[in-house]
Amino acid sequence: MKFTARKLVMIAIFGALSYVLMLFKFPLPFMPPFMDFDLAGVPELLGTFLLGPVSGIFIVLIKLLIKLATVGTASMFTGEIQNFLLSLSFILPAGLIYQRTTNKGAALKGMLAGTAVVTFVACLSNVYFIIPFYTKLYGLSMEAIIAMTQAVNPMVDSVWKLVVIGIIPFNLIKYGVTTAIVYFSLDRLRAIFLRREFL
Repeated sequence: MKFTARKLVMIAIFGALSYVLMLFKFPLPFMPPFMDFDLAGVPELLGTFLLGPVSGIFIVLIKLLIKLATVGTASMFTGEIQNFLLSLSFILPAGLIYQRTTNKGAALKGMLAGTAVVTFVACLSNVYFIIPFYTKLYGLSMEAIIAMTQAVNPMVDSVWKLVVIGIIPFNLIKYGVTTAIVYFSLDRLRAIFLRREFL
């Protein structure tokens, strides 16, 4: 893959935009309080579609490097690893599918595939990696994690329900909103990029 000076600049811009959007995060009602909603995936996905899947990986890396350089890590890099894993789980399936046929139909199929993949990965990584890590880091128990979620959603009273009515809906909402924004802006941005010879 060839990286021109223009492409490198655009990768850096998309990475910086992704970091800025990551700062504007907030919890969703009735969702696990330790999961924050943000729109950092929008520039990551747009960059992946416009510049290619490899560029998308670097966009995510730049976002996280800026984050580490400016605010550091509060989770011994676990949160950053999770963010990297989930970001790639979303953008790579979408980017690879879109790369075959660069139209809105392929983009939508790719984003739906990416949403399914990232939701599956989020369930596994939270239950078997992230939540167990935080229970050890902060001296909590799994019951305490369930209680935190139960405080905002009384129906969550087990790990299974945390997954089914917590982690899955959260990710479907988060990446569904990202999909909608990218779907309705992709053609216009692609036209601008082509006109200015960035692609």
